[in-house]
Amino acid sequence: MHTDAFDYNLLTVFDAMLRERSVTRAAAQLGLTQSAMSHALNRLREFFDDPLFVKTAAGMTPTIKAEALSETVLEVMTAMRTRVLPQASFDPATMQRTFTLCMTDMGELVFLPPLMKRLRVVAPHCKLRSLQVPVPQIEALLASGDADLLLGSVQTAPESLFRQQLFMHGFVTIVSTKNRQVREALTIEQFESMPHVTVSLAGRTSPSYDAAFESQGLKRNIYLHTPHFLSIPLLMEQQPELIATVPEELANVFSRYGIVRVVKPPVALPPYALSQYWHPRFHHDPAIVWLRQLVKQTFDSYPETDVSSDARPVPRRAKSGRSKRNT
Repeated sequence: MHTDAFDYNLLTVFDAMLRERSVTRAAAQLGLTQSAMSHALNRLREFFDDPLFVKTAAGMTPTIKAEALSETVLEVMTAMRTRVLPQASFDPATMQRTFTLCMTDMGELVFLPPLMKRLRVVAPHCKLRSLQVPVPQIEALLASGDADLLLGSVQTAPESLFRQQLFMHGFVTIVSTKNRQVREALTIEQFESMPHVTVSLAGRTSPSYDAAFESQGLKRNIYLHTPHFLSIPLLMEQQPELIATVPEELANVFSRYGIVRVVKPPVALPPYALSQYWHPRFHHDPAIVWLRQLVKQTFDSYPETDVSSDARPVPRRAKSGRSKRNT
């Protein structure tokens, strides 16, 4: 780096001379020849109009001016070594950091367990924090760094965010294990007559399967809207006549606890994409790049995975020939 009058690379020469008190040893530390080191030292002397380091019995001793400059030079070089350079050589094994992820309570069940398992192995000093926030607040949180990634399926994600598709999952219907009326699949009559529980997340559009039901002419008897996925199986345990259509992976988690069971809905429902989103400000941040790679690798083996190597801003309209489904 240079200004009109000063080459900032000379600060490393000054720093080495302060610590080594020897032109020969300072040159060896910086990987310079002794001639190049002497030339750089002469440039420093010329700029500051001072010898800076003079030969004594104790070695190259700093002058009064060099002593006055030494504290500032050491502070600058320490900041470079401890704050700037580590950003270019990110080491997850030694880093201590809390990563913040925006997700729903469903996301906590689906994403967090496998992520926690991997994180504890490859980055044992890092921690996780999850947030559930309305869609209008997501961009500001990611832009400020108060959140690192958004994980989930957000049809109305801001256009400015980058998105990478992780895997595809479909929708299934769940019923209480106490419900004896429904067998392996729901009939259309059962589906339309039984009371439904649906999840309405703050700031989100209707579930993507709504259009599929409407196109088939199906009418749901919606009894309860709730913002929480996790309450559904508990409600069904108390009210066995309730049914709900939820993401398949979530239904599989619920069914492990023996409260609900998975059945086929009466019509085929389109799959949906679970993705990770991040702000362009942190697109090249080494820690966030590593975190995105960890998330991608964690869910590479999930069913119907469709993860591409590159990421693009989320397109809402066709721009420059970009495909809406490419990530």
